Amino acid sequence: MRADARRNYERLLAEARAAFAAHGTDAPLEEVAKRAGVGIGTLYRHFPNRYALMSAVFEDAVGQLLARSRELLDDPQPCGALVTWLRDIIRHAGEYRGLSRALMTVSYSASYDDGSELGRCSGPIREAGSALLTRAQEAGAVRPGVSIGDLLQLTNAIALAAEETPADPDLADRLLTLTVRGLKP
Repeated sequence: MRADARRNYERLLAEARAAFAAHGTDAPLEEVAKRAGVGIGTLYRHFPNRYALMSAVFEDAVGQLLARSRELLDDPQPCGALVTWLRDIIRHAGEYRGLSRALMTVSYSASYDDGSELGRCSGPIREAGSALLTRAQEAGAVRPGVSIGDLLQLTNAIALAAEETPADPDLADRLLTLTVRGLKP
């Protein structure tokens, strides 16, 4: 990438992060481009659609979630490790209004389109979660038959419920606790 193209890319990412944090993932892309000092065509040359931009914005957070899952594989409490990681996902999804809804859509459709931008993020998250889930199942802490896809959908639904109910800051924790109780054999 040429130096000027790289600068545009970085400015677009910075402005998208700020816009998504302030206004949610539905923030107008025209405004992102304008604040980055480029035209909308430049934005679309770098990011062909909203999901491509979202994927680039959330790449660091996905990396952190993956690193955290590797750390938790050594936790002596496999079920506790899984719950900790799911709580991290909920916290991450809560940073940007609209992210949990987008992730739910991708979690559902990723099985049909692993090549989509957010779908490519979803694959490694599913693998990381599967390792933690399998470990908890092998320890007898989570019943067989629970799939990581279903668990991620529930986690994103919890994040969405918490996003829609900001007056109840403990809602996500309560819902996650209920979910975990339902996972036990």
